[in-house]
Amino acid sequence: MSTLTTFDTTKEFLSDMLKQLGDGKTQLPDFQRGWVWDDDHIRSVLASVARSFPIGAVMMLKTGGDVRFQPRPVQGVTFPPQGRPEPERLVLDGQQRLTSLYQALMLDEVVETTNAKKQKVKRWYYIDMRKAVQSPEDLEEAIVGLPESRQLLNFRGELISDYSTPEREYEAELFPIRNVLEDDDWRMAYSEFWDFDKERQKFYNEFGKRVLNAFKQYQVPLIVLHQTTSKEAVCQVFEKVNTGGVSLTAFELLTATYAADNFNLRDDWFGNQERKVAGREPRLHQKRVLQRLANTDFLQVVALLYTIARREADLTNGFKPEQAAAVSCKRVTILNLPLSGYCQWADAAVEGFERAARFLFQQNIFSPWDLPYQTQVIPLAAILINLGKRWEDDGIRRKVALWFWCGVFGELYGGGVESRFARDVPEVLAWIDGGPEPQTVIDANFSRTRLLTLRTRNSAAYKGLHALLMRDGAQDFRTGVPIDEASFWDERIDIHHIFPQAWCVKQGITSQRYNSIVNKAAVSARTNRIIGGQAPSAYLQRIQDQAGIDAERMDQILGTHVIDPERLRDDHFEGFFAAREEALVTRIAAAMGKAVLQQASEQEPVTESNGDDSSDENEA
Repeated sequence: MSTLTTFDTTKEFLSDMLKQLGDGKTQLPDFQRGWVWDDDHIRSVLASVARSFPIGAVMMLKTGGDVRFQPRPVQGVTFPPQGRPEPERLVLDGQQRLTSLYQALMLDEVVETTNAKKQKVKRWYYIDMRKAVQSPEDLEEAIVGLPESRQLLNFRGELISDYSTPEREYEAELFPIRNVLEDDDWRMAYSEFWDFDKERQKFYNEFGKRVLNAFKQYQVPLIVLHQTTSKEAVCQVFEKVNTGGVSLTAFELLTATYAADNFNLRDDWFGNQERKVAGREPRLHQKRVLQRLANTDFLQVVALLYTIARREADLTNGFKPEQAAAVSCKRVTILNLPLSGYCQWADAAVEGFERAARFLFQQNIFSPWDLPYQTQVIPLAAILINLGKRWEDDGIRRKVALWFWCGVFGELYGGGVESRFARDVPEVLAWIDGGPEPQTVIDANFSRTRLLTLRTRNSAAYKGLHALLMRDGAQDFRTGVPIDEASFWDERIDIHHIFPQAWCVKQGITSQRYNSIVNKAAVSARTNRIIGGQAPSAYLQRIQDQAGIDAERMDQILGTHVIDPERLRDDHFEGFFAAREEALVTRIAAAMGKAVLQQASEQEPVTESNGDDSSDENEA
């Protein structure tokens, strides 16, 4: 369908637009955020209408098509429990303006809003009739917001002005904005109050002509999207026009879509104690390594599983590969994920993530801040659930680990990775069953020179190497205990300098070298306090004395970190650095199943800053 046929443009009287909000013919899609305009914004839009100034176009979606969103009324509109009407239109752009105007013009109740300090306030809105007529250019000053009591007090709490009765409104010539569109009764009472004084009636006529008619005759530019507009287009349009910081996630949009079929996606994910819904997020977040898992990550796995199943069905039914459904987890795929597809694959996605957590534990990745790539967990979960129980087999798990470490040290999961997700899952599964190597394994390269620039957790390879050494048996310097999940948390294992920073500075060693991952190891907080800022020869002897460790055993422990004990005991930084660099390259090559490049590759990431994120507590 061409863009010329996807929407209509017209104008509509503001009064008619507000009435349709009140009777429910026009509502909001449930993905719209709440009404947030403050008192200043409300008075400003009222003044703009009073002066016949443009307030911007409103955009709506005509309902009745294939795209369905759960509707809800604008704030201030209520319907009987059994009598909620089906909307004919949904507001995509203009909620703040229309809700503000509806509350001020249509409701015979105080408006609950906020002031400039974000404090909750209640306001009755009036027009100072004299100011509005005599100084139309300052009409915004004529729009008055009174507190709920309609009384003004000074700082001592003494009454200054009282407009709490109609008679006091007439006397002060403050016109209630809620009567703007139907002012006959108020006008008659005003005239009676002033004994039908001709000058007052003449003044009211002038007020009506200049101000009230502006409200009654005001027309709002309206763009109406056709009911045939796709869900993707609706969401894209919504985000384009809502430039005030409203960026919708796929989860929020699906929540509104599924709600139209009486399914509460929010409860399904977050849980709801009142409704006794356990929720998937609380279950998954019990695994510490998954505590940063987001609902959009979860939906991507569901989409992968759904599209893999569709593609397999198409291929089974004789479709050519290029004709079969594509494997995808892009935003548009998630937005078009049917409720039936979500319900079919959501449980499998949960189990896939739980398997991913177990796999990560096996790689000695225990915390979310040590997880090289949060994004890589998405295809990992999809791969493991598709493997069934076979994922526990040693040979298969080794292949999955090889793919995982290639992604980490090749630094291939940094950004724009949805296409890689969709490619990796079927390719890894096919590889396990005897097919060719996945493209991620082929693409992955690690350069020896990259080691010198790995200095902080900003790098996936930095975190990956930390985990790899723990997986391969690294032991704490003091306890000699291999670092597993229990000791990781109990001993507060973290990344610390081997040659302490303070010592390196005194020796004139550059920060580029002493802050490199080559000069760091996983040790406990207590061990790090013993290390302090001393030379290695000094702190090693201190550790041995305190822990009752002989030199031979100490050398064995250092070897688990691929540290040359002799050079460390000699405080020989350069010799230590060269030997450990070589040893780390060997470990990385083994994890990736391929040789490490001796020179920088063209794909090498931008060098990190010279900063450092290790937490050496006692270093000067």
